[in-house]
Amino acid sequence: MSVIIGIDEAGRGPIAGPVSVGVVRVEEGFDVLGAFPGLNDSKQLSEKKREVLFRLLEEEVAKGTVAFSVELRSAQMIDTGGIVPSIQNALDTALGSLLGISETVQGKVFLDGSLHAPKEYMQETVIGGDGIIPVIMLASVAAKVVRDRHMVNEVALRFPAYNFEKHKGYGTKAHYDAITLHGLCEEHRRSYLKRITQS
Repeated sequence: MSVIIGIDEAGRGPIAGPVSVGVVRVEEGFDVLGAFPGLNDSKQLSEKKREVLFRLLEEEVAKGTVAFSVELRSAQMIDTGGIVPSIQNALDTALGSLLGISETVQGKVFLDGSLHAPKEYMQETVIGGDGIIPVIMLASVAAKVVRDRHMVNEVALRFPAYNFEKHKGYGTKAHYDAITLHGLCEEHRRSYLKRITQS
């Protein structure tokens, strides 16, 4: 079986919460755009549309036509090791769960932007791939939806004062206002907020 893998990340820029890496596997020849009408880079889609596509993804997984994995890496890991190593760690783990070394000859990995898979995988990094390569688009949606759900269903409930369910950890004015009122919580990336942590 020859497979195609798409990889993308979500949450590189927020000042709070984890970073997310999505990996999607399909059989070569699978019509991704046919199975996922309206698919695009997750940043170009509404939250409602992303949720619709994610439900379709779960349906395809149940049918055995698609497999996916999403890995999150915490704010603490980002602060300790940096955003790029955190993304790479999540990528390696998610990829390893979907495509073993024994399959590398028969599978190709497509990655967005500056991402790279371990050298043993046949791979191609595509600048702007989340708007060009359908399987990367799907990985983008998976990464974004899983991260957003985590921020809404877990982080926002643990730290209600920050309204994480609204901004998902991004640096909005309302988010910075909440930090001014309440200080930082354990979900904040202190390495992104040095001006605040040093004041």
